[in-house]
Amino acid sequence: MIAAAAAAAGKAAGPEIDWAGLSPLIAVLGGALVVLLLGLVVSRTVRENVVPLLSIASLAIAIGLSVGQWGRREDLIAGALRLDELTLVLTVIFCVAGIATVLLSWRHVAPREAAHGEYHALLLTSIAGMIVLVAAQNLVTVFLGLELLSIPLYVLCATEMRRASSLESGLKYLVVGSLGSAILLYGLAFIYGATGSTDFAGIATALGGDGDLVTDPLLLTGLALAIVGLAFKASVAPFHQWTPDVYEGAPTPVTAFMAVATKAAAFGITLRLLDVALIEAAIDWAPPLAALAAVTIVVGNVGALGQSSLKRLLAYSSVAQAGYMLAGVVVASRLGLQATVFYLAVYVVMNLAAFAVIVARERETPLGDDIASLNGIGATRPLLAWPMTIAMLALAGFPATAGFIGKFYLIESSVNGGYTWLAVFIVVGSMISLAYYLKVIAAIWMTPSETEEGVAPVPAPLPGGDQPVLAGGSDEATGLRAQGEVIAVAVVFGALTLILGVVPSPLFDVVRGAGAALGLL
Repeated sequence: MIAAAAAAAGKAAGPEIDWAGLSPLIAVLGGALVVLLLGLVVSRTVRENVVPLLSIASLAIAIGLSVGQWGRREDLIAGALRLDELTLVLTVIFCVAGIATVLLSWRHVAPREAAHGEYHALLLTSIAGMIVLVAAQNLVTVFLGLELLSIPLYVLCATEMRRASSLESGLKYLVVGSLGSAILLYGLAFIYGATGSTDFAGIATALGGDGDLVTDPLLLTGLALAIVGLAFKASVAPFHQWTPDVYEGAPTPVTAFMAVATKAAAFGITLRLLDVALIEAAIDWAPPLAALAAVTIVVGNVGALGQSSLKRLLAYSSVAQAGYMLAGVVVASRLGLQATVFYLAVYVVMNLAAFAVIVARERETPLGDDIASLNGIGATRPLLAWPMTIAMLALAGFPATAGFIGKFYLIESSVNGGYTWLAVFIVVGSMISLAYYLKVIAAIWMTPSETEEGVAPVPAPLPGGDQPVLAGGSDEATGLRAQGEVIAVAVVFGALTLILGVVPSPLFDVVRGAGAALGLL
């Protein structure tokens, strides 16, 4: 009998692997392995230049492979993952954010202290986790993707090992992230217990076939716990308390990556979980989620008003932005999904422009990320002043910017979905946000710099002993030479913020495909 069982086990066929469908994920994981090994090379040139270049190359390859598969809708690995337009567009977003993060990290102290190979391998591994998470259509895969995303980020937050606030940031994120993951795991377990399935399709079938199951306390408890767990990752109030401290303490390139990519991943799986697996229970989860969105908009905008740290200001801003995006999730419609994905894309563009300017000014002045570091740069550093100005106006929702189009799209979906009062919250929240976004713009264009007031600027040395940059108009050329890649990120994403505000139709076409992928009406 034992021999027969062994023979039967030997004949059992494993799941069919669609290597082409998995190719973007394989490119990212393969890049992580290569850069980790190259980080062991003695040559400083290889570690400091070749490793980042290979990281960018692997992400660029993943983007190309994703674009090449646009339009495919297939299950992968026995239905554990889903290849569709939503997965592909979010994969491109993650990889674009990763490329920008590599460029912002090029001369930063964090890769030097953590070792270049390990730093970039952790970054690529986290991106791989994000791809797995947003493609997941099985509860087990959701948790695996979440942990693959999160664990490298815990380490990345603490990669400036000689700075206490960086270590504190990593520890706080570890503790709060672990709590959020545990709550999510309990929620997923309860959902499985109520429906008897871990597959999203099986859960949807169980809810659709048994009307009484929608009101089952076990299911409702699991649903509540799952939403809370995802809310921790998306920085949704009142589960956002970790966000300002972690954003401020982490290395700024890592903060930029967390602010855009982690939020996109959290909302990606939220859309797939709620609008596919739990769509039949929308009557139960939509109203409390709408209330959560309203609270998040108020808390984020009010919390940002008194901030003098740019990173803390953008942390509270990200909380408010999460509230705006929740409005698209709440309506549980194709228009809502399209609006959310559109806003996720433009949110990445707006924030990367702003964080690139913060990285540049941290290197040029001794003021760190204080708003005072931007004083007078409209006259002295226009290549930094304009991207930051455009980013602030876009985040506030000014016309002719990508942020305006994104908020308009979310407001339209809220009104069409019967949540007009939530659309009003978006408008009022945007009005409140003007108080702190315009404060940043005023520092750039209306507050004189120390040089103009007759105070000699104090140069901040670049990591690793590179040439320091003086914060003065005569040193624009020096700044370009010393951190041209950072300024390029600011200029490129600042320009994209304007372009997508004036010509949004190409991005509209992309998100329509993502909306159709889930089969929502």
